[in-house]
Amino acid sequence: MTPPTRPSPRRYDNFVGVGIRCKLRPLERAAFFDSYSHKKLKNILLSGSGAFGNAATRLEAFVVKGGIYAYGSYPDIDALFPHPAAELDHKKRAAILEKMQQLLAERMVYAPVWELGFLNGVGPRVGQSGFGLMPGYAYTAPYEDITLKGA
Repeated sequence: MTPPTRPSPRRYDNFVGVGIRCKLRPLERAAFFDSYSHKKLKNILLSGSGAFGNAATRLEAFVVKGGIYAYGSYPDIDALFPHPAAELDHKKRAAILEKMQQLLAERMVYAPVWELGFLNGVGPRVGQSGFGLMPGYAYTAPYEDITLKGA
C-alpha cells in the first residue's frame, strides 16, 4: 500500500468541468504554512487553519482584515467583527455573526472545496479498506484491520 508519488490528474476533473484550470503544487507542511501566513500563495488554496472554536474564531482567521489567512477583506464585514465580542446578549451576538456569514455567502468570498490529505487504504489491491469499520469515522481505520488481496 505505497502511496502514489504523483497525484492523479483525475482529482482535478471537477475543476475542469466547471471551467477552472489549475495545477497542483505540493509543499512540505512547514513551507506551506509559512508561505500561507506570509500571503505568498495565490488563487486556489486549500488549508485547515486550526481555528477551532466558535464562528468568530474562524472569521478572524479567514475573513477579517489582518487575519492570518485572510487575503482580502470587506470594510463592512470588518466593521461588524468587534461587535460580537462586546455583546453580552447571546441572541444579539449570534445575529451579528450570522449577518457576517450571510454577507460572505452572498459575495461568494470562498468556495468550499475539501480534499483529505490523510492516508486511506483504498484501491484494487485492498481487500477490506477499513471504511465504515468505525461508525462515524471518515477515514480507513483501524489501520491494522486493513487487508490486501492475496496476502
